Amino acid sequence: MPPLSLNGVAIDDTFAEAFGMRATAVVITADTAGWARQAAVTMTGFATSVIACGCEAAVDAELDPADTPDGRPGVRVLIFSVSTKMLETQLQARVGQCVLTSPGSACFAGLTGEEALKIGDALRYFGDGWQIAKQIGGRRFWRIPVMDGEFVCEGTTGLTKAAVGGGNLLLMGRDRPSTLRAAEAAVAAIAAVPDVIMPFPGGIVRSGSKVGSKYKALPASTNHSYCPTLRGRVASELTPEIGSVLEIVIDGLTAESVREAMRAGLHAACALGPDDGALRIGAGNYGGKLGQFHYRLGELLS
Repeated sequence: MPPLSLNGVAIDDTFAEAFGMRATAVVITADTAGWARQAAVTMTGFATSVIACGCEAAVDAELDPADTPDGRPGVRVLIFSVSTKMLETQLQARVGQCVLTSPGSACFAGLTGEEALKIGDALRYFGDGWQIAKQIGGRRFWRIPVMDGEFVCEGTTGLTKAAVGGGNLLLMGRDRPSTLRAAEAAVAAIAAVPDVIMPFPGGIVRSGSKVGSKYKALPASTNHSYCPTLRGRVASELTPEIGSVLEIVIDGLTAESVREAMRAGLHAACALGPDDGALRIGAGNYGGKLGQFHYRLGELLS
């Protein structure tokens, strides 16, 4: 057995290195749960990494009608970025192009934070002067005429500067099917943790990256040390039995939510054991020099 293990799965004695980010949230409702989710999925498209997408975003939770401002089915979306300006820009563009346009949709604040970001207060101009503001319980809502009725949108939503991006797990398995089973089990467990998202497709990224590239124009490039096809040609982190590596990246509204998500994912992946899932689990870091949040895998085993 290696120095660290869980249910026969080797655990690297390392840590995930994460970064401070800005984050906000919105609640999207519609006549049906399907249309609420459709608006949210469209809004969070192309939002996997701030490296190229401007933000990282995904659905955080499905909401019952009893838990939404207008008593309809809804979802909460979390959005993360590196600056307040970029976060507000992405928020307004995505709500305007993907939620305002979606049949029967409405959009409300999903977070109370130390600052306010404009949603309806910016999008109201689409009403071309026919928009109407309503104050309810100290909150301002805009009613914007659209072709299927009205788009109701709250004026602002909250911003938090305590968000964390880049929590991660590296799952290493014998082959792609077994590694994917472990990753899917981890994603399912993490999805049950409040206030976190996994922005990549299905929560999983196969193209893990490192900082920099031999090509000057690229800020990031393939993590060659974890590419099985390059073993023997580069300094590899992979032992001969590893044939596939998948990464899970986690963003959270707090440092603790990211920690709990990593813990849940680690335990769920290990529950499959090495025969059906991952042989080994590690995490990505930059030697502790870039991110102020360090999540040691050994501390997540209990």
